[in-house]
Amino acid sequence: MNLDVITIGRSSVDLYGAQVGGRLEDMRSFRKYIGGSPTNMACGTARLGLRSAVITRVGDEHMGRFIRETLAAQGVDTRGVVTDSERLTALVILGIRDEDSFPLIFYRENCADMALTEADIDPDFIAQARATVATGTHLSHPRTEAAVLKSVRIARQCGARTALDIDYRPNLWGLAGHDAGESRYIESDAVTRRLMAHLPLFDLIVGTEEEFHIAGGTTDTLAALRAVRAVTPATLVCKRGPMGAVAFDGDIPDRLELGQSGPGFPIEVFNVLGAGDGFMSGLLYGWLGGADWPRTLEYANACGALAVSRHGCAPAYPSRAELDFFLERGVVTPALRHDRPLEQIHWSTNRRGDWPQLRVFAFDHRSQLEAVAGAAPDSIARFKQVCLTAARQVADAGGDAGYGILCDDRLGRQALHAAAGTGLWIGRPVELPGSRPLELEELGLDWGSALDAWPREHVVKVLCYCHPDDPADLWHTQLATLKRLAQAARANDLEFLLEVIPSRVGPVDAATTADIIERVYAEEIFPDWWKLEPMREPEAWRRAVDAIERNDPHTRGIVVLGLEAPEDDLARCFSVAAGFPLVKGFAVGRSIFGAVAADWFAGRIDDAAAAADMAARYKRLCDIWDAARAAGTGTQP
Repeated sequence: MNLDVITIGRSSVDLYGAQVGGRLEDMRSFRKYIGGSPTNMACGTARLGLRSAVITRVGDEHMGRFIRETLAAQGVDTRGVVTDSERLTALVILGIRDEDSFPLIFYRENCADMALTEADIDPDFIAQARATVATGTHLSHPRTEAAVLKSVRIARQCGARTALDIDYRPNLWGLAGHDAGESRYIESDAVTRRLMAHLPLFDLIVGTEEEFHIAGGTTDTLAALRAVRAVTPATLVCKRGPMGAVAFDGDIPDRLELGQSGPGFPIEVFNVLGAGDGFMSGLLYGWLGGADWPRTLEYANACGALAVSRHGCAPAYPSRAELDFFLERGVVTPALRHDRPLEQIHWSTNRRGDWPQLRVFAFDHRSQLEAVAGAAPDSIARFKQVCLTAARQVADAGGDAGYGILCDDRLGRQALHAAAGTGLWIGRPVELPGSRPLELEELGLDWGSALDAWPREHVVKVLCYCHPDDPADLWHTQLATLKRLAQAARANDLEFLLEVIPSRVGPVDAATTADIIERVYAEEIFPDWWKLEPMREPEAWRRAVDAIERNDPHTRGIVVLGLEAPEDDLARCFSVAAGFPLVKGFAVGRSIFGAVAADWFAGRIDDAAAAADMAARYKRLCDIWDAARAAGTGTQP
């Protein structure tokens, strides 16, 4: 079996009101996330290290592709995600009204996931998983019910485990109006009969007290649990909100407190929506990992606590590293979203995608190109499109990930927009060229609002000319700018690349760059990427790498800048830098486009010749880097 868990059922796009404390009627903007309990659980378990997959349907449109791409980026197997060309992906609009009110509207009329059929269930796929998990909503319609039952029966025949999250939403059973999406319980004999008929198929059944009320047909929780126990020997896990959860793998005792329990966590409840899916992710992690029930419930309670502390559902769920950190250290502040060390681990271990290597063609230059004879804003914009053509030629021929560009918006807007969705890593500068102290060029006064307009795939890149010997007031000014920028980037879910070039403002030795790195981290600035000078001494690289890894073990890594160096000089630098795994590649510009730009602006070569020349130079640098990495040269720590 090459999968740990397959979930089956709902998938949607959640549009979460960005404003907190108001009515949905008054929301001005929304954050877009994946949603639907099975989809959330697939993401949550994948973040904890389980090999997860989901069976669902999405529309053949932008939202369906968003779900598929987001799941893949989180490491979820998407072979079971069927594209429905006739129906739209489900949408949910949600908000955080106050501590007790979380309004939501389901847009699920004839949606794609409710068209799931038995034909969508591949027995060979089900047989690859150690467990299959269903949720209650897909038992509400005969078509989806048949698909769920087929998957569960196949799993049982294969000796796999089966689990049910009751996940009762009266609205989705046709028992409440469109304005009652928040409703969690309406009595229904029909729903009880439907659930009772299928409970014997599951080894694990999970629900809130209200969900066991609907399953057992009574609002007396103990009586409801006993009614469920009468038809199934499954382990029953009853969620009790702030009182934690209890597990029953035998007879139901006279008090809920006599069930097996795990420790809870005294935290502030910020958002309950999706908390149950986070809880279920931790529960499945412990259950499939062979932990006892107290430990399994501790995992589940911790994942639920982290979920209720943040905005959104799936984005709030922890990674394995984050969960371990939280369990070992405990609660420091009840408002977990304000716990800076915890939030840093959450961010840095849950970033989208993976970049084990990064070879970047940097043509974000502005002042340098403006100084070329014959250059004007319009012609520079056209030249940057030629640069993009060259980058894409190399990336397309390379056939793997790890290629990227640096391009600005002021002179390179057309190229920047054309790069979207190509698979290239995209960095975008914000510094005023040559400024010292650092000033920003394109963000205006309100940096957060300006960055809110950026696509999520753009990485905020800033170049800071700094040196350990700089005056204290200059350091204070520059670090304040960097901190404010880093916070604005993080608030907008954008990665942040910091480039430092000390050699342009003072003498350097093996300790210079490491000293700068330490000063940055001392201000609680955590770049996702570092862009560093092409240092030739192994000791300089060792100190820089040590400083980064000591302060942030989860950083994306380092790329080496070019400083217009000849290929031979870059090759010597690469041979040293490539010996350090944290150095992922390079971001080089003028060494690739410098000579070509002069000929192109002078009219001596056309677009095709310029693109071919730059592609050849870029490709040679990629080959030089790849050879250096393969050789593993350099002195490692």
